[in-house]
Amino acid sequence: MPTGVAIRDVRERLFDAAECVLLRDGPSALTSRAVTTEAGCAKGVLHRHFADFDAFLAELVLDRIARIDSRAATLCGLAGTSTVADNLTSALTDLFGSVAVAIVSLVTSRDELRARLRLARPTGVPVLTDAATVIATYLTTERELGRIPAETDVDTLAPTLIGATHMLFADRKGTPPEIGAVRKVVTTVIARAV
Repeated sequence: MPTGVAIRDVRERLFDAAECVLLRDGPSALTSRAVTTEAGCAKGVLHRHFADFDAFLAELVLDRIARIDSRAATLCGLAGTSTVADNLTSALTDLFGSVAVAIVSLVTSRDELRARLRLARPTGVPVLTDAATVIATYLTTERELGRIPAETDVDTLAPTLIGATHMLFADRKGTPPEIGAVRKVVTTVIARAV
């Protein structure tokens, strides 16, 4: 791209390019050159908008976490409809069918990125911890509606669902598990709660 040409929505364009590289080639292939090549812009564009590549990656992760957080309202809006298992199966399939698994791999593979993210997210693994919060919020709403028992420990149940489902999706190259496999995990984990 010629210099001096304004690029609209630079951050989002770079984030989308990074996501494409990450999903296609994995975290080890994610370099500033790979991102800018995928975005169709000069390498300097990334460095004009971010202090360094790890700062870029931290912003990418936080942006994708914000997208997960925005799904919380949608999931809570489903409380009281369908079944708890159906709602959880759909939400978890949507979550892990996105870039979430790749982001977790990215975070665990880069020490400097983890250190930067600790400033914004001091506990847990970013993305997984945020997803567990979304699930716990949904389960709390279902508990308030009486669809799961009052004594249900949603703060333990939510990360258990996240961990078990993450294991189904992890290390799959473009082939997500069957919806039936996700439903089986969900129904097994929540069996005592519903």
